[in-house]
Amino acid sequence: MGQMEVELKFAAADRDQLQQRLRELAARPGGTISQADEYYAHPARDFAATDEALRVRAEGVRRVLTYKGPKAAAAVKIREEIEAEFAAEQESDLKRILQQLGFRSVAVVAKTRQSWTVEFSGQRIQVEVDEVERLGSFVEIEVVTDSTGVAAAEAAIWALAQELQLTQASRASYLALLLGQADG
Repeated sequence: MGQMEVELKFAAADRDQLQQRLRELAARPGGTISQADEYYAHPARDFAATDEALRVRAEGVRRVLTYKGPKAAAAVKIREEIEAEFAAEQESDLKRILQQLGFRSVAVVAKTRQSWTVEFSGQRIQVEVDEVERLGSFVEIEVVTDSTGVAAAEAAIWALAQELQLTQASRASYLALLLGQADG
């Protein structure tokens, strides 16, 4: 298995207070970007049942095709993630290929994301402060690691969440929340 995405999402509390706490932890702010994630349904497999996802992310001029494997049974969301970047000019061709293979667009999750990076509990952690259209404000805490680092990543995520006073955790994806299929 390749890279594992270990993450946990929280309903956002006070954004100003959250940003202040991140600064106190010496977190480095990244930029603020807009993302549009278009999710696809497989022609012969129910991704909701297999707990997989296929998406095309548009982020400025950057385009990324992402496969997300099934979530592992854990308190945080742990799953394999495979990404392939491609040129924005190729987006219509890629989507046409997906359609020709029987994939169909399910929904687009649009959000504005402010990124932070912090070294915490021996981990390099991404903190994403998201404003998601039709859903509201969320915070994602994420570590990308190999399978040997999952336990340490999970512990660091929980410790950072506690430090940031984030309490309303969810393993559900934005797509599941948007489609009303969240199971926690």
